[in-house]
Amino acid sequence: MRFFKRAARGAVAILLWTMVAACLAVTAVPRFLDRIYYRGPESGHFDGARFFNPDGEDTLALPSGRSRGSFILRQLRPDPERPEWPGHVSVRPSKPPARVAGDAMRVTWIGHATVLVQTQGLNILTDPIWSDHAGPLGLGPRRVAQPGVRFEDLPRIDLVLVSHNHYDHMDLATLKRLWARDKPVIVTSLGNDSVIGGAGVPARALDWTQRLALRPGIAVAVTRNHHWSSRWFADRNRALWSSFVVQLPGGNLFFAGDTGLGDGRWPAEAAALGPIRLALLPIGAFRFEPGQMASGAHIGPHDAIRAWSGLGRPFALPIHWGTFRLSWEGYATPPRMLQGMLRCAGSDPARFAAVAIGQPVDVPALDAPPPPPDMADVEACEKAGRFDALR
Repeated sequence: MRFFKRAARGAVAILLWTMVAACLAVTAVPRFLDRIYYRGPESGHFDGARFFNPDGEDTLALPSGRSRGSFILRQLRPDPERPEWPGHVSVRPSKPPARVAGDAMRVTWIGHATVLVQTQGLNILTDPIWSDHAGPLGLGPRRVAQPGVRFEDLPRIDLVLVSHNHYDHMDLATLKRLWARDKPVIVTSLGNDSVIGGAGVPARALDWTQRLALRPGIAVAVTRNHHWSSRWFADRNRALWSSFVVQLPGGNLFFAGDTGLGDGRWPAEAAALGPIRLALLPIGAFRFEPGQMASGAHIGPHDAIRAWSGLGRPFALPIHWGTFRLSWEGYATPPRMLQGMLRCAGSDPARFAAVAIGQPVDVPALDAPPPPPDMADVEACEKAGRFDALR
């Protein structure tokens, strides 16, 4: 028995070191793995070769001055101080209706950043991933929660929004299945159509501020957020990242994609396109060091509340947590911290509350937004140690 335990530990160590070596090798041979996804004129966020965040912050700045290799190794290797995650989370999948007519709106969180929104007879799917792993070649983090809607129970999809090309947001296997079955309109940002097209799936790529009309009174606008892109490490920022506003007669849908706070102005830019009825906002994968509240690339609960306020404090669904383990925080830390911070800010937690994967929610009609949250009170709660027990 002892022999088998040692052999298992040895196999895990070899696998981890192999993955680290592969990551380091990728950065050493950029000419081989680099790709040109987009060619076009320079702009305020494209230098002629690569895209960038116009507010200037580097989303990949590493904590504590660590090298890229040491940072990757720390995320991969076992660490007894790292909060535990469950190996499996029970999910009760739901079966959505074929359509939701008129101004009624139903939202179902399928897991991670995959959300089904049904309204105006339109079925909208965000960053769809039904694969078991968020990574290439069957590698990468494995999902601990199965999708909240079985693929075969999905209604016919009309519109797919793909925010950027990271594997946990652009799952080519799922996009191929959706295209083969439904032929939806797939909207993404510049350069990502090249990646998706390589899988034989056509996509419409737009720049920030550009808009695609779908039918009278309904359109998709590609809007700014704050992130980065890469499929192979060396092809960093060859394609653009984005959020989206779907303009709808009963109030707009906002999908943040994957984002850090950056200059914090992008939520107001999205809200300027019309009142937001439903916001899909990430709250997880924010802690890469103990005690972190946000990273350059991801908003945690603290910055998610700021983004929510900038959008006009609409009804909001927290996403990007509880499906794939991507960072350091505990499994339920993001929603618990979000609820605690909203209470500290004097806001109604029910307006931006976590729901179970697969649970359908009827979105209320547009109403007068509540008062802005008091972020000074949130910071006071932080200083008082109100969230120290949440890891």
